[in-house]
Parts: sequence; C-alpha cells; structure tokens
Amino acid sequence: MKNIIRLVKYSRPYWHLLVISAASIVAITVLNLIGPRLITWLIDILTDGFSEASLGTIRIIALALAATYILRILFRYLNSYLSHKAAWNLVADMRVKVYDHLQKLSLRFYQDKQTGQLMSRTVNDTATFEMFIAHVVPELFGNALVVIGVAVVLFSTNVQLALLTLIPIPFLLLGSWIFANRVRPNFRAAQGNLAELNATLQDNISGMKEIQVFNQQRREKDRIRVKAGSYAQAILHALKLSAIFHPTVEAVSSMGTVIVVLFGGFLALDNKISVGDIVGFMLYLNLFYQPISNLARITEDLQQSIAGADRVFEVLDTEPDVKDSPDAVDITGCRGEIEFDNVSFRYTDDVPVLQDISFRAEPGKMVALVGPTGVGKTTIISLIARFYDPDSGSIRLDGKDLRDLTLSSLRNQISIVLQDVFLFSGTVAENIAYGSKNATMEDIIRAAKIARAHEFIMEMPEGYDTVIGERGMKLSGGQKQRLSIARAVLRNTPILILDEATAAVDVETEARIQQAIQELTENRTVIVVAHRLSTVKKADTILVIEDGRIVESGNHSELYAYNGVYRHLCDIQFRDQ
Repeated sequence: MKNIIRLVKYSRPYWHLLVISAASIVAITVLNLIGPRLITWLIDILTDGFSEASLGTIRIIALALAATYILRILFRYLNSYLSHKAAWNLVADMRVKVYDHLQKLSLRFYQDKQTGQLMSRTVNDTATFEMFIAHVVPELFGNALVVIGVAVVLFSTNVQLALLTLIPIPFLLLGSWIFANRVRPNFRAAQGNLAELNATLQDNISGMKEIQVFNQQRREKDRIRVKAGSYAQAILHALKLSAIFHPTVEAVSSMGTVIVVLFGGFLALDNKISVGDIVGFMLYLNLFYQPISNLARITEDLQQSIAGADRVFEVLDTEPDVKDSPDAVDITGCRGEIEFDNVSFRYTDDVPVLQDISFRAEPGKMVALVGPTGVGKTTIISLIARFYDPDSGSIRLDGKDLRDLTLSSLRNQISIVLQDVFLFSGTVAENIAYGSKNATMEDIIRAAKIARAHEFIMEMPEGYDTVIGERGMKLSGGQKQRLSIARAVLRNTPILILDEATAAVDVETEARIQQAIQELTENRTVIVVAHRLSTVKKADTILVIEDGRIVESGNHSELYAYNGVYRHLCDIQFRDQ
C-alpha cells in the first residue's frame, strides 16, 4: 500500500475538493439514515389507529421524506462531480509527471524499452488512479459511515437482534481478503499485457510501410491477435473470480435478512418489538449489508489502482544515470573547445565500444570522424552531448569537465544534425524554429537558405506554413535532412555536430551543403561523422576509428599519403564512384 499512500499525497492540491466531497458523503449518509426512521414512524402511526393529529403528522413525514430525496440529489452531485474533478486533475498531473521524468532519463534507459510500453504506463496505468480517487476512497469513506450509523441505530433498536445480524460479517470480510489476494496478480498481468499490446500496435503502425512492402499483414495480424487475446484472458480470469465472488457475497448478506425475518418475527409475536421497528430493522439492514456487499467491487477497483500505481511508480522511481551533480554550474561565454582525455565507454558490461579515446576539437575548426559502421563514431557524439557518461577518462568543454556543468547549459551550446532526422507534425517554419526562442520569420528563412532548403520550401503549397505530417512524411529524405540542418543553423550554438548530415542528399546538393558547412566553421567547433569521405576532405582533422580506438589522425593529404586505413577507405569509395 506504500504506492497508494504516495498517490494520496500527490492528490494534495485537490484535497479541498475531496473535503467537500467527503462532507457531501456525510450528508448523504445522514439523509439515508433518516428515511427508514420516517417510514418506521409512519408505520407506528398507522398501527396505533386513526386520529386528526395523525393526518398532520403524515403530511410532515411526507414533506420530510421528499426533502431528503431532493437534498440527496444535491449532495450526490457535489460528491460525484468534485471527486471526479479531483481524480481527473490528478490523472493529468501524473501523466505530465511521468512524461517529465521520462525526459530526465538517459538514453541508456530507453535501450531495452518499447515506446508503446512507456505510453501505456503514461496513459493507461495513470487512468486507474481515477477509480481510486473518484470511487474507491469516497465509497470506502461513505460505506464506513453507513455501517457505523446503521449499527448505532440497530443496536439502539434491539441489541439481541442486532448481534444476530453480525453473524455473516466475518465470512464476508474473510472472503474479501481472499478475493483481493487472488485477483491482484490478474489485474497486474492484464495491465502488463495491455502495455505489450500498445507497444506492438505502436511498432506496427510506425512500420506500416515495411509490413506492406514485405507482405507481412497476416503475420502481424496474428501477432496482434495473440497480444489482444492475452490481455482478454487475463481480464477474463479476474472477472471469473468476480463472477464467483459477487453472488457469494450477496447470498451471505441475504442470510442477515433471513435472521431478522426468523428471530424478529418471534420477537414481534412475543411483543418484545413493534411491527414498525421490524420494518425499520429490515430497511436499515439493507443499508447495512449494501456497503459490505460493495466491498468486493471496491476491492476489485482498488486492485486495479494498485496494479497501475505499481507500474507508474516503477518508472518514477527509476533514477537517471546522467544528471546534474549537486555542485554543477552553468557554462557561460562558451568558446566550444572540446577535449577527450583517455575516454573509454561500454553500453553493456562485457562489450567495450570506445577505448582510450583522446583528441581535441578547437573553435573554428572541423574534426571529422570516419571508419567502418559500428566502431563508436556516433557514441562519441552522444558522449559530447552527455546522453551517456564515460566509464573512465574525462570530456572537457573549455577546460571544464562535462560532469561539472548543468545538462541544460551544456546542451544549449550544442546543435546536432542526426542521420535519422526526426521532424514534428507541424509546419516547416515550426520545425526549423524548434529549439530557438524568439526566432523571427527572417531568421528562419536565412537559416533555410544557408541549409540550401529555401528553394524547395517555396515550391511547397503553403511555403513555410506547409504542414509536413507526422515525422515529416510528406518530405523526401534529402528535404528532411536540409530542414534539420536549417534547425541547427538557426540555433546558432558554438558547437555543431553533423552525423551523416548529407547521407540522404544527391551529390549536387551535398556540394552546396558542404559549402554552407565551411561557412559555418568560421566561428564554430564542427564535429562531422561521415561515411562519404568526399564530405570530410576539407576537415582540419580527420580521426580514423577502428574497433573503438583512434588508429590514425591528420588532414586528408597527410592521411592519404600515410597509406593506411584512411587511404584504403578512400580508394575503395572513390573507385566505386
């Protein structure tokens, strides 16, 4: 229940709504207790015989009964609406909180996570909190008040009969406890299966082109059928237990009515209790057992909320492995000098990716990283942006270790153009201006011209106001790449990182972009990762990486004359052209 207590604490901003809701529950309980008492009063009047005074009393009883019904409408509205208002506001807060925490986690966390799984925890699991705040808590509170209030009335009416009505209670409580322990694992499994279904759906929708190209529709349909079936089976198993438990609870509760009929009838015949009290006892007994019968459903809702809370807090309790140190400082007036000093890194314990990497990238210079696929070039970029921390060695910016700088201020100094460009579903202008505060349209157009994107943008139906669709699906690979470069140019940071930035463009466009990059190098530190060696010929320093180590270093002429790995790569590539 630790996570449930945490959830209650998170609902603190809405406690005023819950207090009013609780007060409404108290009022509803009082009104519910008044009704049977008025009926009892009416029966006593009728059994005593007719009189003129009786007519007035009956009118008063009728008006009082009508008032209880009308007031109950008001208080039920306040209870229902305010508790739901608090609940859904809490759900919204928790969704934002989970998302915000996901933003703080390093890329290492996402290596073995599916997007759909995390979406399910953010959306579906947090939705179970509504049941807890709007249903479980108010009903437990209200039911407790009803049980206490009715018990007081019953014992004040007839102690012997009241004690007999308590006989089913231990059996109901024991059954609820057994049910809760049996059903909880099923609801947790169902939440997990729903997350897997969401993850598979997200993957398949994102990869719909590949599914259709490789004609795998039937296979993927079968996968979805299996995932959907697993979720349905888990839910059905929980519902099977409910289908057994709920009727059992009703049957056991009904035994209390049987007891009142049997023993109450004997007491009435023996003139130890009035007919009115017997009727009132029956009415109150329905109120008494109803909360206990509802305990099964409340327990079911509670188990779903607990299962959801466990999964949500599992994410929130994940500590970022890359975060600001307590004494981290902002970097100001950054020049952009980057230095790697004997840096080693591995993603997993037994697979080294980088070993003893040392180099310096100076402002106004271009450093190129070349080498076969999978040797650690992109990892070096990730370490510069501090998506990961090195296992050993240090990385310095303007002489300061990256771990001594705040993440926010560090990343404000860096613009990255990745090979796999991500564009948001918005306009061309919005995507170029993403990450640049207060950018004017003139600034956006200037950046697009530098990235050689202005011409194709103006050919689009609405120019810079054209909506490009999810992930820029309306654009070609080369167009996406140039928009990404424009975005980095507009950001205007001291450090510009290009990871295969021209991989998706034609030779002519590549030459124009290279010219633009040369212009940008004048006042920036530029790090370039490229398989096309034609793009790195003008780099001030070329680092050749092989098996996670720097095996050669120099400019194009020096390395080509050296007749080593770099020349071998050049000969293969240029010969193929």
